[in-house]
Order: sequence, then C-alpha cells, then structure tokens
Amino acid sequence: MLQNASDFLEVRVTAGTREEADRICSAVVGQRLAADCQIIAPIESTYWWAGEIQRSEEWLLLMKTTVERFENLARRVRELHSYEVPQIVAVALVAGTADYLEWIRRETTPASGA
Repeated sequence: MLQNASDFLEVRVTAGTREEADRICSAVVGQRLAADCQIIAPIESTYWWAGEIQRSEEWLLLMKTTVERFENLARRVRELHSYEVPQIVAVALVAGTADYLEWIRRETTPASGA
C-alpha cells in the first residue's frame, strides 16, 4: 500500500573516487544520517568549473533519509568530501510503501544518547 512520503528524501551526491564514495556511504549510514546509500558508478559528468567546461568520471551516491536528518547529513558529507563545492541535492519522495518508509524512519532515528 502506498503512503504519502512528504517527510522523506533521496539525497544525491557525486564523489570523485570509489574510495571517497565508500567512505561517505559508510559514515552516513553508520551514523544513522541515511538509512541506506547506493553507489552507481562510474558516471560521466560534464559541468562548468573555474570558467571552463570540465569532464570527469564520478560515482553517484543515492541516500534515503528524512527531511529532519537532511541538514546533519549534508554537513557530514561536506566534512568528508574532497570537492570545494560538492553536489548535495535532495529530491522529495512523493510516495512509497508504508513498510519501506517506516524502515527509513526507523534506521535514521539516532540511538538514545546520540
């Protein structure tokens, strides 16, 4: 059964190396800032940087979290990331199955005392 998912986000981050992607995923899931983190790799990115068009191979991270945890998640990604301006964008979930959304909520709830 589908449920309104307005409290949930998919956060998309790109990383410059597989090792960096792994490090970010382990940290944010380990600290319950995201319920999961999937790595899609490699992708080819084309973008403006320093006044020039750049192309690079990157790894795309897809993280599921709650709106409430987004700021902490973004802050932690910035701490771990090598880019001066990392891509950290959140896409609102429109709907999801009740059990999956409850799982995200449960897995992003800080442990007591955290």
